Amino acid sequence: MKTCSILIVAAACASACGTERIATSGKAAGAGPPTVEVVRVIERLLDAAVSMPAELNAYQSVAIFPRVTGFVKTMRVDRGTHVRNGDLIALLDAPELAAQRAESQSKFQAAEAQLAAVRSKADGDVSTFDRLKAASATPGVVAGNDLVLAQKAVETDQGQVAAAQQIVEAARQALASVGDMESYLKVTAPFDGVITERNVHPGALVGPASGAGAATPMVRLVEIDRLRLVVPVPEAYTAGVTSGTVMSFSVAAYPGQSFSGKVARIAQAVDVSTRTMAVELDVTNTDGRLAPGAFCQVRWPVHRSGSSLLVPSGSVASTTGRSFVVRIRNGRTEWVDVKTGLASGPLVEVVGDLRAGDEIAVRGTDELRAGTDVHVTQTKNVKS
Repeated sequence: MKTCSILIVAAACASACGTERIATSGKAAGAGPPTVEVVRVIERLLDAAVSMPAELNAYQSVAIFPRVTGFVKTMRVDRGTHVRNGDLIALLDAPELAAQRAESQSKFQAAEAQLAAVRSKADGDVSTFDRLKAASATPGVVAGNDLVLAQKAVETDQGQVAAAQQIVEAARQALASVGDMESYLKVTAPFDGVITERNVHPGALVGPASGAGAATPMVRLVEIDRLRLVVPVPEAYTAGVTSGTVMSFSVAAYPGQSFSGKVARIAQAVDVSTRTMAVELDVTNTDGRLAPGAFCQVRWPVHRSGSSLLVPSGSVASTTGRSFVVRIRNGRTEWVDVKTGLASGPLVEVVGDLRAGDEIAVRGTDELRAGTDVHVTQTKNVKS
């Protein structure tokens, strides 16, 4: 009796397991393809901007050397001094220039005296010639040879006068040159700006860039009312750059604030070592808030020559060495390799074997294998 009961229980268990297996098999057989939410590929002009590093430079910057060798007598400026065009920066002392001036003055006066003597002789010879010529009108009064000699003397005097005049002019130029050199003892500002570097003090011996004291400049002057914002633009983003375009930028010294500059100069050539093109923006800095040498971040607008294909950024899946989107055609999945470009809000630019209007999975994933049959459900296209 006990054995019979065990057999009945075993038979019941086997029957239940068989029923469960049949039910499970039926459930699997009855399940359909997975449902995938899709979105359509968009084609339109790209409206995007990228952040690029840039550097602010002074519009003009010059290292000032004296034009003559001398000792610094006084310094009128120091680091941070604002100067105007023509303001005195330093006054030099060069005693040898006084001696050169006296020598040049003496030579000039001697040349003028020599010219006066030559002119006096020439006037006398001209008078003699005129009298002889008048007297020669009476036959036998003046010998013909005397008249010829008088005429030659006049011509010689004219040449001597011309030579003396040239000597006087040369002496005048030499005297003026010494005067110019004396004016160089006053070192002045060539434009409006700020002194950013001072390297000499009273008593120092200074000279031209090729002379004594030429290792360092006396001072360095920069113009800060107007700045140059130099942007090294990557080759891929150089298309469509035009002069006059206004762009915004930010600096670390003023977080949360935005400044602007206007495109003024374009290099029109790509640097082969960096594959970038230098673009300069003019920046007005009348309030002096921005400093030359500061690094900036520029919002650079990107323009394409034609329309771009855009998809939601989440639609692009990436695996080792591969980026793709999952396209659905005739209810079956395909993996389409793409290269991503710039982002425009929630959308991203893609390049690949896609067409506008193609249906792709909203969520790109390698779990959705290629060749899988799926049901699709439409969703609204993501707007940037």
